[in-house]
Amino acid sequence: MTEMNKDYIRYDLLAQEALRGVVRQVLASAAQQGLPGDHHFYISIDTTAPGVILSEKLRGDYPQEMTVILQHQFWDLEVDDTGFSVTLSFGGNPERLVIPYSSIKGFFDPSVQFGLEFVNEDPDAAVDPAAEDMPATAALAIDDLAGDSAEPRDPDAETSDEEGATVVSLDAFRKKG
Repeated sequence: MTEMNKDYIRYDLLAQEALRGVVRQVLASAAQQGLPGDHHFYISIDTTAPGVILSEKLRGDYPQEMTVILQHQFWDLEVDDTGFSVTLSFGGNPERLVIPYSSIKGFFDPSVQFGLEFVNEDPDAAVDPAAEDMPATAALAIDDLAGDSAEPRDPDAETSDEEGATVVSLDAFRKKG
C-alpha cells in the first residue's frame, strides 16, 4: 500500500459523527416539542462505553448492551452536544440514564422505517490496511413504502431494495483481511 492511499482524514469516523448529529437534532426536537405523529425511537447503547451512567441494577441487567425506547413513558429528556439524559420506567421504577452519543450503537424510528447503525471503535486505533482500499459508507435505512402499504409482508419472501429497509454498517463496505 502506498502512502498516497492511506486515509489520514478518516472519512468513516467523520460520516459517523455526522450521522450522530442527526440523532442529536432529532432528540433535541423531541425534548423541545415532544414526539410528532407516530414517531418513536429505539436506541441501542453500549452500556460499557465511557460516560454511560446507569443504576447498578440496570448495569447488572444489561452488562453489555441495552435498547431504550422513547415513546409514551419518558420524562425529563435533556440533550446537549455530547449526549442526552432521560428518565424511563423499568418495572414501574423510574431510572435516570445518561447516554453519550458515542455509546449509541443503533437508532431506529419504526414509524417511518428509518434506522442508523454505528460502529463504536477507538478513533486512535490502527486502521486495517486492507480496509483502506474500499470506501466506507454511512449506516442508513429508509423504507419509503413502509407507511404506504397496508399489506402484511411475508417474512419468508425475498425482499428487494424497493420492498424493505436495509441497514448497512460502515464495515460492510470494507475488505475483510
